[in-house]
Amino acid sequence: MRHPDTADAGEAGQARHWFLRGVLAAVSIPALILATAFVGFAGLAREAGFSLAEILFMIAVVWALPAKVVLIGAVLAGNALPAVAFAVALSSIRLTPMVVALVPEMRGPRTRPWVLYALSHFVAVTSWVIALETIRGVPRDLRTTYYCGLGLSLVLFNMVVAAVTYLVAGSLPPAVAAGLLLLTPIYFLTSLWGSAREQAGKVAMVAGLALGPVAHMLVPGFDLLAAGFVGGVCAYLWHRFTRQAPA
Repeated sequence: MRHPDTADAGEAGQARHWFLRGVLAAVSIPALILATAFVGFAGLAREAGFSLAEILFMIAVVWALPAKVVLIGAVLAGNALPAVAFAVALSSIRLTPMVVALVPEMRGPRTRPWVLYALSHFVAVTSWVIALETIRGVPRDLRTTYYCGLGLSLVLFNMVVAAVTYLVAGSLPPAVAAGLLLLTPIYFLTSLWGSAREQAGKVAMVAGLALGPVAHMLVPGFDLLAAGFVGGVCAYLWHRFTRQAPA
């Protein structure tokens, strides 16, 4: 019969092992691509007048990168705080299916609900993709520990990336600083293009890019909404037409 202290020490060792495995899982190509996007985000936030402390707070509290970009845009537009909070929450609704898909994979026989609620904060595209590829090889009762190591390391690493970018951006040539601002939209565009499972998604992106300047001239205050809506409708109609064409 195992001594209780020995059993506790063994469980702690297993927890440390899988936590470090989660940290190592964050060292990947998707995480490197995400870091380049946070370089662009830090440059964008610095040019928008945000302090280093505010940027780091945003990364820690609002983990998904698109939500932070929406937050910066809403603040610069002078929107009221409830409107800013609503815009950020609305942009994060897209993460709900990811949480729904990942939480059952992490839930163990002794997992407490508050642990799942806390870990859902780390759910974003990069951590979700890495977790779905690797978490099934982790013992069920240690999956929350593994994902904690993965999500926490991604957040802390990108906080460091953003801090370094913020500190050195002021000494960079204007052309390089402008290039940093473009990294974030390039990351979004390439990620969405690469993850599109159907051609309709790519049609929506092309239509949105083409309609963006036109919508800005016609409805300056609602240009993104108008371009996205019309581009989505065009993609839907194209999908329906191509699906029915063989018949």
